[in-house]
Amino acid sequence: MKNRIKKIKVLAMDVDGVLTDGKIIYDKEGQAIKIFDVKDGYGLILLHEAGLKTALISAKAAKPVTRRAKDMKITKVYQNAYPKMHAYKRMLKDLKVKDSQVCFVGDDLPDIPILKRAGFSIAVKNAVSEVKKEADYVTKKCSGNGAVREIVELILQTQGKWKKVLPK
Repeated sequence: MKNRIKKIKVLAMDVDGVLTDGKIIYDKEGQAIKIFDVKDGYGLILLHEAGLKTALISAKAAKPVTRRAKDMKITKVYQNAYPKMHAYKRMLKDLKVKDSQVCFVGDDLPDIPILKRAGFSIAVKNAVSEVKKEADYVTKKCSGNGAVREIVELILQTQGKWKKVLPK
């Protein structure tokens, strides 16, 4: 496991059910409201400071995702990506990386093809059982509640970069 984590250059993730708790709330105009965890976001910023890249691959498009991705300095965002594999292959080309250099995080059935292909695959604690079976690692924390931060810390600690990105 450690050898595969050390090769990671890109953390790619689904959005709903990974960066959020999977619930979608609509406002009175019918616009989606998504709730993101601030610790997950700061973790992704630390990941960038360590020199890694990030990508979001979501089957749906939503303005809150675009906004949050900008706040978190996400390297590449792929929305309306269904099936997700097309966006994943585009991401590999865009970021000039191989499967072995990608860690992918998912929670539901559409994520399985990428989980099978990525160098290191992760399921969030509250993922469906089929996703957990395909994952190399299952988080201790649930989606939208620090799971991504847990992953960031795992990657940076394993790569020996954690202490370098801590605020002085």
